[in-house]
Amino acid sequence: MTVLVVGATGATGKLLVEQLLKRGHQVRVIVRSRDRLPDSVRSHPSITIVEANLLDLADEELGQHVSGCDAVASCLGHNLTFKGLFGNPRRLVTDATRRLCRAIEQAKPTGRVRFVLMNTAGNRNRDLDEPATFANRIVVGLIRWAVPPHADNEQASGVLRQEIGKNNSSLSWVVVRPDSLVNQSEVTEYELAPSPTRDPIFNAGTTSRINVAHFMADLATDREVWEKWVGQMPVIYNREEA
Repeated sequence: MTVLVVGATGATGKLLVEQLLKRGHQVRVIVRSRDRLPDSVRSHPSITIVEANLLDLADEELGQHVSGCDAVASCLGHNLTFKGLFGNPRRLVTDATRRLCRAIEQAKPTGRVRFVLMNTAGNRNRDLDEPATFANRIVVGLIRWAVPPHADNEQASGVLRQEIGKNNSSLSWVVVRPDSLVNQSEVTEYELAPSPTRDPIFNAGTTSRINVAHFMADLATDREVWEKWVGQMPVIYNREEA
């Protein structure tokens, strides 16, 4: 399979690229600097590296990069700096999601391309009317107003839920929602649920980035896993020891 990964130089994106290459797939990445990729990735025979700012690419160029891909995975996010949180582009994830989906549609693939979006457990799935306490709603509302990346995550998933929908002839999608992200060196057992089983504000769980990468790689390349979660927003947690 051929998978396009955006956000490939981020903490989770690098791990996703490594997972896909390890499984023997062809991987394309769009990165602003190839030097931010690990040496083992840059020199891998199955990697195609495009050095560009995704949002600066012309529609025709972006269409060329998605053409022939079986899946597109986005690990885009905002850097945890003042400029990254409050500077432009304030809707990086949303704008990239919308442009990638449009490029896939215009490429007229012979089969439905899988789109996998990394998001956050703090973003409720409105399709399921997920419950939230009054305190949770107040805090999330404040975060939405004060921290632009949260609203960006909400709107990016909205592009897939509302603009693309579940019956698009060109692509189908899954939104992956990890809880509090941590670093681990190896994949461990993890749990998946259609909706949060913990309050992401007041009782957050943990999710290792490498587990997120493993699950996203499964979604992009494993038919059984994809069919189980397509059109949904699964939440992923590290499995806790009893």
